[in-house]
Amino acid sequence: MTAPLADPPPAPESWSQRFTLGDWNSHASVRTSHHEYLLPPDVQQQLQTRFWFPPAFLPYLAHPVIQAAGATVMHRLTANHLVHFLDYTTLLEHRIVNRAVETIVHGELPAYVPPRMKTAALQLYTDEGYHALFSDRLASQIADLHGFTERPVMPLRITRMNALIARTTESNRPLAWFLLGFVSETIIARELLEVCRETLVTSVNDMLRDHLSDEARHSRYFCEVFHYLWLTLNNRQRTFTARTLLDIIAIFFEVDEHWLRQSLRGVGVADMDVAQIVGGLTTAQANRQRAQSGVGATLHALEKAGFFALEHNRKLFAKAGLIDG
Repeated sequence: MTAPLADPPPAPESWSQRFTLGDWNSHASVRTSHHEYLLPPDVQQQLQTRFWFPPAFLPYLAHPVIQAAGATVMHRLTANHLVHFLDYTTLLEHRIVNRAVETIVHGELPAYVPPRMKTAALQLYTDEGYHALFSDRLASQIADLHGFTERPVMPLRITRMNALIARTTESNRPLAWFLLGFVSETIIARELLEVCRETLVTSVNDMLRDHLSDEARHSRYFCEVFHYLWLTLNNRQRTFTARTLLDIIAIFFEVDEHWLRQSLRGVGVADMDVAQIVGGLTTAQANRQRAQSGVGATLHALEKAGFFALEHNRKLFAKAGLIDG
């Protein structure tokens, strides 16, 4: 007599959350945050002990010329950086990340998209629109406070990403857009986490923490979708993916040299010192070191997806200095 078949074991509870943003209605900042992202009335007093942006993240602030210039110059340079970062974020969310999300929503990728993956993508699209809104709102207030007139300046990173898409064949463009979103969302979560550990002007801190809370979920979602997509790609698409990922990672850790020169000159740093500061940040070694320290979450997602099970991919990333050979 044949024993009756046992019921299959229940799927892990975590599977029910795969390809979702969890309880989005109860956690997304666009649904729950009460912050208005307005500069506090005592902002000048706060700047006696707080910063617009963490100086530790801007190594050029340690240059002797800038240190000697005093707190006013230091605050102006961190304000310059924050406004540029927020203007970049506004463009990134609208024109890059949400374009990547559209490839999921509208079936442009070479894979079937389950309904809950599509729903989460639409929620993520909404989140990113809100991030663009509060980034622009806060950037405008800081720019007005400091009298910035020439903004927004097109960030080099956005220009580089648009150029990457332009040189990609039409058939591979949806995949390239998705990869831009994947790298962006896995990198920015780490960046925001580090920044939020610092003592910043209160409204800046509120905005960054709301952003971080959302991006932690976005990063997980993009990692899961990448894993799912990777399993469906053919050899040609996988080869394209590996090479394109390296190009994208390089873009994310390149210094915006033109903007930085303008920022430094705007506070009176002499051309000779500007050249020295920028020169030290734009070497191939400096770019590689920034990538090595900032791309960990992306590499972890690739490892988990089985990307490095292919020897060619391991060699490619080892040659770029991103993993051990």
